[in-house]
Amino acid sequence: MKNYKVILFLFLLGISPSIFAQPAEQFVKVIVTADHSDWTYKKGEHVKFTISVLKNGNLVKDATVRYEIGPEKQDPIKKEVVTLATGTQTMDAGTMKVPGFLRCIAFAKVDNKEYRGLSTAGFDPLEIAPTIENPNDFDDFWNNAIAELAKIPMDAKMTLMPERCTEKVNVYHVNLQNFRVGTRLYGILCVPKKEGKYPALLQVPGAGVRPYAGDIANAEKGIITFQIGIHGIPVNMDLSVYNDLGNGVLNGYPNYNLDDRDRFIYKRVYLGCLRANDFLTSLPQFDGVNLAVTGGSQGGALSIVTAALDTRVKSLGSFYPALSDVTGYLNGRAGGWPHYFDKVNMNVNNTKEKLKTLGYYDVVNFARRIKVPGYYSWGFNDETCPPTSMYAAYNLIAAPKELFLALETGHWTYPEQNEKMTNWLLGKLKSN
Repeated sequence: MKNYKVILFLFLLGISPSIFAQPAEQFVKVIVTADHSDWTYKKGEHVKFTISVLKNGNLVKDATVRYEIGPEKQDPIKKEVVTLATGTQTMDAGTMKVPGFLRCIAFAKVDNKEYRGLSTAGFDPLEIAPTIENPNDFDDFWNNAIAELAKIPMDAKMTLMPERCTEKVNVYHVNLQNFRVGTRLYGILCVPKKEGKYPALLQVPGAGVRPYAGDIANAEKGIITFQIGIHGIPVNMDLSVYNDLGNGVLNGYPNYNLDDRDRFIYKRVYLGCLRANDFLTSLPQFDGVNLAVTGGSQGGALSIVTAALDTRVKSLGSFYPALSDVTGYLNGRAGGWPHYFDKVNMNVNNTKEKLKTLGYYDVVNFARRIKVPGYYSWGFNDETCPPTSMYAAYNLIAAPKELFLALETGHWTYPEQNEKMTNWLLGKLKSN
């Protein structure tokens, strides 16, 4: 039941359940734990990791384990194969002399099958500073882009979806004209049927290509919800269409036109989020004040970007934001998704033109400009959006902020995280 709730929530946020849902339970568990309950250490302080292998809830004696320890997403500094006589063993993993994260990944082979577990220790994470350049003309660039967007007619088209409507909510497939004449943005709008004025919640998507169902549940609580896609295609087609696009023309889309700041794909995406707010705030049912934005991963990034660029946004909720401090790899540490400068992509992307472009799109430089309250949540074991990259952005936020850590989570959430996020957002949206 818990897994079902996670999948449902992520689907409503526009995040692929197959990527971000809590991993399924395994017959054999490899559990790695740090010796501080909060997994947090001071620079220079040693961390000890305990590796345990369990089957049917009992320790597996004489389990063979290979483990590696090193800064997250970097080459390990220690690798070893050990036999756990009692099924558990503690290792001194050393320390870090700079703020960051040290990770222990363990692999155990039981009954000819390999199982994996990990734990990540944070060293003064609130001191992590960004590496990405903050362009001098950043504000001018985006102010000009927003001014150009304002000249483009919205041309909103709403199509009622009777099969999805409920007793309390009308559901529409919406498409709007985006940042250029002829380009479109699509989404699912849910509006309470009862006459009145309501707050609005923009839900921005995680990475990938998929259809959307709309957030009917929160609309039934008295919230206008608008769940958008970013690819300029309808969001109510058969799943097979999105699978074909994701494996075809949209495969690798985060790299499109990376060498040109004006043509880079995320310019259209970021402006599309603002266009979605143009639409939400134009609705006669909108209360005129309370507007929030939320999402996870790519959507976590878009939440921060949208709140930074759009003064109409009054609060934001962000799960494990991507696109944060992507140049970390160029400075000997982890960088944010989509890992433009890791070993796989370094030779292709490490150019003057691409580095210049990314300065205008990295979440770090939007985090600097956040002025509204935000709720954030992630785990130390995230291997998709490394915590080093997320803290690089979070630490620059001067506005009121709350961070809920679910330490052992990777790129997924527990139901408790989702409940806290939803309750916080609803509290902000209904505060006036």
